[in-house]
Amino acid sequence: MIVFCHLLNDNSGSPRVLLSAIEALAPSNEGSLLFVGSAGSGLLDSANVTIRRYGYRRSRFRPLTLASLIASQFRLYRMLGKSKEISPETIVYVNTLLPVGAAVWAWVKRRRLVWHLHEVSLSPAPLRWLLQAAATRFADLLVYVSEDHRDRLPTNPGRSIVIPNPVSSSLQSKGRDTPFWPRRSGLFRVLMLASPRDFKGVPEFINLARTLLWRDDIALDLVLNANSDEIGQYLEGVQVPSNLRIYAKVSNPARFYTFADLVVNLSRVDLCIETFGLTIAEAFSFGVPVIAPPVGGPAEIVSDGHDGFLIDSRNLAELAECVCRLADDPALCLQLSSAARQKAERYSQENFASLLRTQIASLRNREVSA
Repeated sequence: MIVFCHLLNDNSGSPRVLLSAIEALAPSNEGSLLFVGSAGSGLLDSANVTIRRYGYRRSRFRPLTLASLIASQFRLYRMLGKSKEISPETIVYVNTLLPVGAAVWAWVKRRRLVWHLHEVSLSPAPLRWLLQAAATRFADLLVYVSEDHRDRLPTNPGRSIVIPNPVSSSLQSKGRDTPFWPRRSGLFRVLMLASPRDFKGVPEFINLARTLLWRDDIALDLVLNANSDEIGQYLEGVQVPSNLRIYAKVSNPARFYTFADLVVNLSRVDLCIETFGLTIAEAFSFGVPVIAPPVGGPAEIVSDGHDGFLIDSRNLAELAECVCRLADDPALCLQLSSAARQKAERYSQENFASLLRTQIASLRNREVSA
């Protein structure tokens, strides 16, 4: 049996990866449970396990969000303690640093603990230090998503491994069956999928659209992981250029990748270092070239000039020049697409599941840490 624990259930990368982990591990672990903090809908709603919610609400005001996080972890600890079906052989699988209540419970009750890490930056800093120390002390196995991630968030090197994030089986299958050719929609389409946060590069993407207004053959699509009301609040007062279309969150982004000519990840490297970059791997599954940050996990996925380009999002002129170059050179796009599709196989659900199952089997044969 495995007990999975997560905080915020939405359509972002970390619940998507946890869903892949559940698909890999839960079929051989009947009776597995998933504890989720948020009450809202998200990708984890489709998980094939029993779901229990322990309550968490994110607020626009950071002190309220922090208070909700702390309260939620006390509730999670109590709920785990009251769950009579959790046997001594149960493995507790914590996803992201935040569900620390489950990690403390696993350590107190001497259950084997897998801690799947996704983030580097958390604020306030004392919270990050506390959670990092907990991961170092409590986890029997620490899963990182890239080598850069492990270097930037050091914990216990003797108990850590790197398993790259997977693309979901359904999305990768759709990508394999979708041929790539430039301007399939009639225009050269530039796509970005991101959370509505400045550090994710949304302002840079809007500025890129403004810079490219003179090109009536280039269109930009922005898919934000939020509902319409949240997007409206985030973009209040922002003048959206006519060549940019903005969409609310989607559970299946295949329809956007199907017509994209280029996918960009414009995270601000001075504000946020991406530990992986799942949209990059998803784009590769569809044979779509990528522009990504030159540091962090994306720099491990993208080979500059081979299957995409590594450009700092603060360099607007270089970004615009690269987009125009690709828009005017279909042969280069096809060359990059072929290389991207070949690399995509590294990030398959099958590869992820095989690596994860091997580690879980090894963990079952080890003694629980003292």
